[in-house]
Amino acid sequence: MDIEIGAEAKDKALNRRVAITVVALSIFMGFCGVKDGNIVQAMQQAQSNAVDTWSEYQATKTKLHIDETALAQTKFLGAIGAGRVDAATSAETARLEKEIAKYQSEVPGLKKQAEGFQNQYDALNVHDDQFDAADAFISIAVSVAAVAALVEASWALYVSWVFGALGLVMGLSGFFGWGLHSDFMAKLLS
Repeated sequence: MDIEIGAEAKDKALNRRVAITVVALSIFMGFCGVKDGNIVQAMQQAQSNAVDTWSEYQATKTKLHIDETALAQTKFLGAIGAGRVDAATSAETARLEKEIAKYQSEVPGLKKQAEGFQNQYDALNVHDDQFDAADAFISIAVSVAAVAALVEASWALYVSWVFGALGLVMGLSGFFGWGLHSDFMAKLLS
């Protein structure tokens, strides 16, 4: 009878540690999930802004090219007219030169803006990867903790704690913007 009571007490202690582990990791995983969702939304916005800005950049470059071609044609046609440059040709030449100057001044800013959105996306993606890794490690930890309770093995709970610690570190990296990032894990999970 005494042996059974001692074994039951040992089981209860292990089960309590498993339960506390699962609850703590689940709560942390929930917070990470919310933060990761917000990061994904910001990534989508940055990607959308980058696509829009690159489209505007390309349209501006196309308009620039069209106006440069039109200017060249206007000058050529004016030259064909035996040196006669009428008022309409002069006005069109001035308008095209003004448009070309406008487009040439817009293009570098659009390119820089689009690259900025892409850089923002890339920076957010690092934190998204950190939360993905945290989710993976914590899921493994919770699963191993459950097995520890089933097979009544303390060593399995310790393995769970190792994976849980890795998950906590990756999650905290995502929250606090630490540079901890595993390209291997990111490629494995993507």
